[in-house]
Amino acid sequence: MATFLYRVGRLAFRRRWYVALVWAAVLAAVGLGALKAPGAVDEEFSMPGIESQKAFDLMEERFPGATADGATARVVFVAPGGEKVTAAENKKAVEDAVAELGDGSQVASAVDPFRAQAVSKDGTTAYSTVTYKVGASDLTDASKAHLERTLTQAQESGLTVEAGGTAMDDGGGPGGAAEVIGVAIAAVVLLVTFGSLAAAGLPLLTAVIGVGVSMATILALSSALGLSTTTGTLAMMLGLAVGIDYALFVVSRYREERAKGRTPQEAVGMAVGTAGSAVVFAGLTVVIALAGLAVVGIPMLTKMGLAAAGAVVVGVLIALTLVPAFLGFWPNAVLSRRARKSGRVEESADSNGGTRWARFVLRRPLPVLLLGVVGLGALAVPMTELQLGMPGDEAKSTSTTERRAYDALADAFGPGFNGPLTVVVDAKGDADPKGAVSTISEEIGGTKGVVSVSPARFNEAGDTAVFSVVPSTAPTDEKTKDLVTTIRGERDGVEAGTGATFEVTGTTAMNIDIADKVQAALVPYLIVVVGLAILLLMVVFRSLLVPLKAALGFLLSVLASLGAVVVVFQQGHGAELLGVEQTGPIMSLMPIFLVGIVFGLAMDYEVFLVSRMREAYVHGESPGQAVTSGFRHSARVVVAAALIMIAVFAGFVGESDSMIKMIGFGLASAVLFDAFVVRMAIVPAVLALLGDKAWWLPKWLDRILPRVDVEGEALSGRSAAQPAPSEAAEPVAART
Repeated sequence: MATFLYRVGRLAFRRRWYVALVWAAVLAAVGLGALKAPGAVDEEFSMPGIESQKAFDLMEERFPGATADGATARVVFVAPGGEKVTAAENKKAVEDAVAELGDGSQVASAVDPFRAQAVSKDGTTAYSTVTYKVGASDLTDASKAHLERTLTQAQESGLTVEAGGTAMDDGGGPGGAAEVIGVAIAAVVLLVTFGSLAAAGLPLLTAVIGVGVSMATILALSSALGLSTTTGTLAMMLGLAVGIDYALFVVSRYREERAKGRTPQEAVGMAVGTAGSAVVFAGLTVVIALAGLAVVGIPMLTKMGLAAAGAVVVGVLIALTLVPAFLGFWPNAVLSRRARKSGRVEESADSNGGTRWARFVLRRPLPVLLLGVVGLGALAVPMTELQLGMPGDEAKSTSTTERRAYDALADAFGPGFNGPLTVVVDAKGDADPKGAVSTISEEIGGTKGVVSVSPARFNEAGDTAVFSVVPSTAPTDEKTKDLVTTIRGERDGVEAGTGATFEVTGTTAMNIDIADKVQAALVPYLIVVVGLAILLLMVVFRSLLVPLKAALGFLLSVLASLGAVVVVFQQGHGAELLGVEQTGPIMSLMPIFLVGIVFGLAMDYEVFLVSRMREAYVHGESPGQAVTSGFRHSARVVVAAALIMIAVFAGFVGESDSMIKMIGFGLASAVLFDAFVVRMAIVPAVLALLGDKAWWLPKWLDRILPRVDVEGEALSGRSAAQPAPSEAAEPVAART
């Protein structure tokens, strides 16, 4: 491996123009393909295998077109204090507003609340449901402006008017500010780390090129492979993250090899042969984690994982080819200012911050280990109270009209009104479909926790009916989940007296089912991903205990970060500091996202840090000296990489969307815990306690595992004083 990559690095250095032109051609080709490809469509979220999805599919089959995914807006009218919306003046204002809402060019219908009996019992609140002919993403600016203008005009009559629903969605997600902030902080960290604008800019430039290639490829293939507009989100985030990291490690090793007196071409070869080997295996662990998302069984999540895995592969290829080519164009520009001015590249000092920290841990490994494990363990304890769900408008800021509409409806119609359950009755096998539906409706209506049941609506064939069930509790309340379980649990008894069957669906039931399925898939996902990664790390480190330690450390940091998310977003401690106004369940996909993304990044740090220790150990250093050597060469770079990732993820905490806040906070916390507590403290402490046993591998396993020269043992004979014949040593000042 090391020898092959050494040759790749030297070849890329010598043929730098060809390498640069090839990557430029690839970028141009996929970019042209992206421009000519049909626009990506919004993929309908589906979760095969859960009851709510089966019920939804049955509705689409028996009610053709009725479940079309058109945008909706629920407009809420609240009368001034002491008045009722049924009063003549208020009623006229509501009717005028509804009539105006129905005049939009993309509007399918706007329901009159007085005809639809959508008025609260106390007469203070009414609501109108506006249905559009197109999905939320296809609403024009004119349609959105018409909706907002109508709401403003209605408010002038003295009514309080708020609106929620998918039509109010502004597209969600960060608008690019988070990425810009992250890249800016990354540039500062790289500049401080390297002391050179070129050295700081090179990883950023190559990472942007890699993301450009990946995103253009995803767009070009979106129509052919059925990729949605959201598929590339994870690919962009991780492509940027690992792209910077991988280039950072290669450039850092190049500077180190130049400091040993090697010529630029030889230094590039050595950097790619050693750091490049670590890049390959670190990339493989990330790909395993992302491809493993297929275990969860959510098609959209599988596509996101595979697209992101492709972006990581592109990042690895760029680090092994384009980075060496750029170093060929500017071999001395990435060196420190002092080296460029003096004309000499000096070997790094034997003692730096990483060395001093390693010696501190080596002197007292047990206290450091106990402190790290106990600290992360304490943070992980709240994770035992984790409640998964899908926060909706109730989690938004009270400054948004969606949140105020949600609160107004909850106050007027009850907390369960915002999350009704939909029951689909299949009466195809019953001689009296209406009687069977009536029986099921009455039984469900009598269940404790049910406030009301709507009249059933039959399809044209008369063999399928749909009705709504309003719970007495909020959509995210645990009692609502218990109610769904109760209704489904009594199904056998209810269906026994009829030839009909029923299933429960709706947004609330769908969120409950998704949370249950994700929770059930988490353990198999961990087993698959961690198991494959342990095997891979055994090949890399030729050790049994080091991979196990790496996996256990990762689990500890992920559990601690999940605990921190529960403390802030579920229990509310410190929530106000992050602008979180409403606590609730943790987003269902959060644990899976956290495990997949952080596992990849954690194994990056593990491979880069421990591979230098393994390299030093293989070359004859004692276990303690090897730990010190690894920290001397890699600690600063690993810290810089971790700070960059923390900055990128923390930037999302400033977004208004609570789910984006949650993801940003969780990822930033996980990287913080894993990089600075696990990799920088627990890892050296464990290695110090194990000594030579850390690198022990059973002989039978040693014979089975393939041998890959990650630590560059085959390159150790190439001394700094023996550059390749084709290279002429030149002073630094001559090639800036």
